[in-house]
This record gives sequence, C-alpha cells and structure tokens, in this order.
Amino acid sequence: MRPLRPADPSAIAGYRLLGRLGAGGMGVVYLARTAGGGLAALKLILAEHAADPGFRERFRREARAAERITGRWVVRVLGSDPEAREPWLATEFVPGPSLAEAVSLHGALPESTVRALGARLADALTDMHEAGLVHRDVKPGNVLLALDGPRLIDFGIARSAGATALTATDAMIGTPGFLAPEQARVTGADEVGPPSDVFSLGCVLAYATTGRRPFGTGGVAAVVYRTVHEEPDLDGLPEALLPLVTACLAKFPGDRPTAAEVRASLGPADGPAGDWLPAGLPALIAERSARVLDLPVAEPTVVVPSAEPARTSPSRRRFLAAGSAAAVAGAGGLTAWLVNRTPGGTGSGSGGRQTPLPTYAIGVQTDLSGPRKADGRAQERGARLAVETFNTRSDRPFDLAVKVRDDEGDPRRAGAVAREFANDPAVMAVVGPTTRETVVAAADTYDRSMVVFATVAVGVDQGDVAGQIANPAYRELRVHHDMLQLPFTSIALVRGAKRTAVVQDRAAGDYGWRMASSARTTMSAVDETVTIHQMEADHQDFGQVVREVLAARPDAVLYAGVSERRAGLCAKALKQLGYGGLSGGVEYALGPEFLSVAGPAAEGWYFGTTYVDPVLVPAAKAFTAAYRKRWGLSGAAPVDRFAAEAYDAVTAVAERMSGLVSSQKLAIARVAVRGAMRTFTYQGITKKYGFDEQNVMMFKYNTELFLYRIERGAPRFLGQFEKAADDEKKRWKKA
Repeated sequence: MRPLRPADPSAIAGYRLLGRLGAGGMGVVYLARTAGGGLAALKLILAEHAADPGFRERFRREARAAERITGRWVVRVLGSDPEAREPWLATEFVPGPSLAEAVSLHGALPESTVRALGARLADALTDMHEAGLVHRDVKPGNVLLALDGPRLIDFGIARSAGATALTATDAMIGTPGFLAPEQARVTGADEVGPPSDVFSLGCVLAYATTGRRPFGTGGVAAVVYRTVHEEPDLDGLPEALLPLVTACLAKFPGDRPTAAEVRASLGPADGPAGDWLPAGLPALIAERSARVLDLPVAEPTVVVPSAEPARTSPSRRRFLAAGSAAAVAGAGGLTAWLVNRTPGGTGSGSGGRQTPLPTYAIGVQTDLSGPRKADGRAQERGARLAVETFNTRSDRPFDLAVKVRDDEGDPRRAGAVAREFANDPAVMAVVGPTTRETVVAAADTYDRSMVVFATVAVGVDQGDVAGQIANPAYRELRVHHDMLQLPFTSIALVRGAKRTAVVQDRAAGDYGWRMASSARTTMSAVDETVTIHQMEADHQDFGQVVREVLAARPDAVLYAGVSERRAGLCAKALKQLGYGGLSGGVEYALGPEFLSVAGPAAEGWYFGTTYVDPVLVPAAKAFTAAYRKRWGLSGAAPVDRFAAEAYDAVTAVAERMSGLVSSQKLAIARVAVRGAMRTFTYQGITKKYGFDEQNVMMFKYNTELFLYRIERGAPRFLGQFEKAADDEKKRWKKA
C-alpha cells in the first residue's frame, strides 16, 4: 500500500481514505475506513473515463452485479454511486493474498484445504447463478484467502445469463488457461452460461492442488487450443478429487455438474470455516491485517494558498532537456566521457546547484548466491553502472539510487524480496530475476503495488503473469523465448540440412515441447524433415534417445531443453555414439556447466541467445571500457553476459522517468512510471527495446536474436543471427 498523495481527497461519500491499494489508467483503489470504523476497498473511476458512456455503463453493470450477490464467500458491496462525476464502488477489504500468490509462495495446497476452498467457491457461484449471473472470470487471481475462508472478487465482466455483452466484437472473455472452451469460441459468446464458471472452477481446483495450470502455459493461442482440443494435465491430483475435477473440465457444457452439485461433492460450505489454511498462510494474513489496522485516519485535505509569490525553477531548461537526455546512453550517444566521469551522487556536476535533487531508487532483485549467481552479479554491476552514469548528467531532473536484494533464485525468497521492495516508497522499478519461478512468485506483488518489474535474463510464458493486457507492470525486455531456436534452425538451413532431429527434454516441461514444436514449424515451412525424440525427465543416460536420433540419420540435432548439465550429457552421448554433425541449443543450456560436462563434445555447438558480447559490439565500446574500469577488470577481460542488457534496462527506465518531468510535467510516482513503460521505444547499446499500443513487443526477432558457437572450449559471439548465418554459409562453402 502507498500513502495518499497531496492531490488525493481525504474522504469520499463518508469513507475516510487511509492509503492507496493500487492505481491504473482508469482510476485508483483506496483503502478506506467506514463511518463505523471498518475497512473498505474503494474503487474511484477518473472523470475522463467516466465521460465515456460505454465505460460508465460497464461500471454501472459491475456495481449492479456485485450488489445482487450477498453470499458469505464473495466480497460484499458497502456502497456505490455509478452516477457520480467520478463513479465509485466500496467493498469489504480482505487483507489476505490471492490464491495465485499463495500457490506461488507456498506451493500446492493440501487436499483438505482445496476441498474447503472448492466448496466455498462453489457456494458463491451457486448464489450467483441463482441470481441469474455468470462471473466469467473465475481464476486464482480473483480468489482472496481470508482466515475464515476464500472470497470471490471482481465482477467487472460478470453479466446476466443470456444478456447482450458489452465487450468488443470477437473479443475473448475470461483468462486463457482458466476459461471454458465455449468462451474461447468468441463467435459463440451467447453460449457462455453457468457451466463456464464450473469449468473455470475445475481449473482453479486443479491449479490449487498441483501448482500447475491444467492446460499448461505459453502463448494465448497455444493455451486456448489445448483447452478446446486436448485433455487437461491432472497428474498428481488426489484420487478422491480426480472424478469431480474431470467432470468440471468436460468440453461440452451439458456434461458438467452444476455449481450446487460441486458444492455437495466437496462437503459443507456453511458454518465455521475452521483451521482450513496450511501453515504459513495464516501468519501472512495476520501480518497484513495488523499493518492496516494500525493506520491512522488521514487529516482532511486543506488547500493553503502560498503567502509568497510563485518561484520559477532555477533550472527549468534542465527539465526541458531531460526528455532527450537518454540519447547520451543510446547506441549513437554513449561517448568516451563515460569512462572518465565524475563519481555519481546528488549535486554531482550540477554547476553549483544549491537545492538537492529528489532521489528515486531502482531495485535489483536477482540471484547473487544461487545457481545463476554469475548472471545475477552481472545484472547488479550493469545496473549500478547505469545509475552512476545517469547521476553524472548535469541535466538530470533527479538522482537515482540502487537497492539490491538477493533472491537466491528461490521463489519463496523472491516473494519476500518483492514485498520488501513494494513496501519501500522510493523504489520505482525493479530489474534482475534469473528464473521463471522467481518472476512468477514476485510479479503479482509488483503488479498490485504498481512497480515496474523488468527482466532481461529470463523469459516467462504468457499467462504465467497476470494483469498483462490493459496496463502491465511486468516488462520482458527480450525476444520471447519461444523464438530462441531460430538461430540454430537458420544455421541448419544454410548448412543444407534436410533432416533435423530434436531431443525434447521433458525435464524442461512445457517449454521443451513448445521449443520442439517451434522447430518443427520453422523447418516444415521450407519442406524440411523434423523428427522429435523425447528424453524422460527422470533419466540421466541419453544413450538410448541418441540412438533413436541417429537412426533417423539427421543432418542437425537440436537439444530442446533448459538444463546446462543435461545439454552437456546429450552432447557427450552424441559424440560417443559417433555423431559429428551440426548440433545446438538455446541460451538457457549455455553456461559453464554445459562446457564442463560436455568437455570436447561441446566443440562446434551453436546457441541462440537474447544477449550480446558487448566487447564485439561497436555501440557498446564505451560501456565495455567503463565496465572494466568500474569493476577493476583487465583490458582484455570479458564482460559478463546480461551486464550490458541490465545497463540498457535501467537506462530505459531512467529515460521514461525523465520524460515524465520534461514533457508531461508529472511527478515521479509508480503509477506514472508504469504508464510511461506501457508504450515506448528505446535504442540501447545492445538492441532496440519497446512496446506498441497493442502491448506487442517492438523487438524484431530477426534483429534482436544472436548466435554463439563453441570454439576452443568457450562461447564465441557471432553476432545477429541472420547475418551470422550468412557468414557461416560462406565459411562452410570455403571449407
């Protein structure tokens, strides 16, 4: 929660405001006290959006739907005014985590907890359906966990069964991975009724019990296809729950039980909730409850006119110039003065500035002591250098600071770090995670706290992180990792490969499957043959699968996995069994452990990456010199991977923050930074970054993916992959 701003009201319709729970482009959600002293979450819609008749009608519908539901397991509406100049809706405040956050932090829930959870959610849905309403977005993020039971929230897209939707034509309603097949068929939107909520409930129960989405992760199209055409993954579901969840996930609505039947199958939903939560979660809820109960009531807002004449800023020109200041750090503007800069700090290079600049912080949440500590250290160093460089600019409108926390590559630790940064009002953005699991564990906290959360060293699948459509907080500053096989398949094509074998490592889960499928799609488009050979996750001996691979007589072999060690074992088995052709993988499998395990068998392997070797990039020449000087490295020392990308990420955020001051005259606040990172373009020293109005990355796969080859036991950077493939073609022909 953030404190109130000076411009915030102190009260709305008798509710005294205590702080900000969240904010977005449409409005603000406040924590408030009722006249009786209770707590409420009050959603206030900004006047400019309320002026849109369609938007106001959607808000009016949400308020009406929420007011019609009075069951115990939904948040009750305490008051609303959809007709006010700035419409508002007040509901009960639940201090507990969402189900999504709880599973990310604590893992799958025990069967007894899931039974209580399911019975109570089914009870809430029964009340909704009896009132003639369909929720249409039952998902873990819309289930809050309280000490006495769950609460179903967010009726923003709920509607009466059979009513005409207010959503756009051909718009898919719901959240992929938790929506029913009939919701995915947008042309059949009128078919969406109570059974769709039961399907979503089945997905939620499977997720809570196993910690996995029953239809996997990945791109929206892939998840929706599996939802409509494939059976769910229910491995690990207790036998007692399996028949019920399977019935809920029937493809045809008429084959599913009703919400009332689900409630009856799971046990009573009324009466005392009892001690239903596993260890750890009650303490988290109690901690959050204690934090808000002690909040003081804000004093009424009073506008006091200044007795002194308005004072013109002594350096307004500095603010006006700040919008273009980031060009200094761009590919064409990072000059040699970076190497010999004055040490950073408030007032440094200010030309006698007497008033200290405000200071904002960039958080670095990364692995400094776990399995990817080398990548984590590189990101910390790159981020620190970016901040120190920014603080040497005489035209900067503020100073930056760096705050670093070690998440150890562990999801539980990542969740704790995220809460620490979220509670620090100085932190405007956070960069640095190294694993998908730590991103997922932290993303919800940053999203609710309006903190921009950026990654350069790891990718996640669409759907892993919620809230990424309207106003995303999570920014993945790299090409999506489903594209990482393209550099290798390009090399295979220029080398004249006709048959490619893919070793799909099932230890990589859904990503290994998608990587193999992506390679098949790429090669099949040019009439090449691709065979896929699965390596079981619990096996270490690659001999058998490699024999199957060699029986297909491949010209190229792609390891579709993420483990450095297992990639090394694959390379070793290929060499031992006599294969001497083209081999490769993607950046996740490239690292010291791959080289040590594979030994001489690593020689000649190709890897597609999202990172560069800045030593060999002309635009990064000054950065390379500054990095070596700052960290006491020799003039010939390599620059750690992801250091330059972290430098770019921090500088891009600093540019957007500077633009808020210079062009829009906005105060630097989390919500403003989040909005500024919604759409932007930035040319860094390594590549181009940005997102367009449709939230599509501006990265171009053919310019922002790179190629490495193992030579003499070390990775050698070959450059942008298409150019590198052309160069390799010439080299191959000469050989």
